[in-house]
Amino acid sequence: MAFSKENRREKIKLKLRKKIKGTAQAPRLNVFRSNSEIYAQLVDDKGGKTIAAVGSVDKTIQASKVNKTEKAKLVGKMIAEKAVANGITEVVFDRNGFLYHGRIKSLAEGAREGGLKF
Repeated sequence: MAFSKENRREKIKLKLRKKIKGTAQAPRLNVFRSNSEIYAQLVDDKGGKTIAAVGSVDKTIQASKVNKTEKAKLVGKMIAEKAVANGITEVVFDRNGFLYHGRIKSLAEGAREGGLKF
């Protein structure tokens, strides 16, 4: 088996998923980062539903000509707005095997500024 970034991330992701569970009161804030975009979604693991989802491909975020880190912060604020609109103030952060720095950290800070606690 060749060791790669993808394999390492997959191992970390599975290890995290054992511990982290989202409920209707405190859903899992799942983050996915590609090379150019970033996505966040609120997942209720017990009900098996996605409550809300936002990506940097959203028209309002694309319209603001900012760098990828600032886009991540805007995505965090938007997911927080959707969560508060659904009556959710507390979430469990799932970094999905990515390291907590750069765009992942920026998204988390944006979500905290938007009113989410984790």
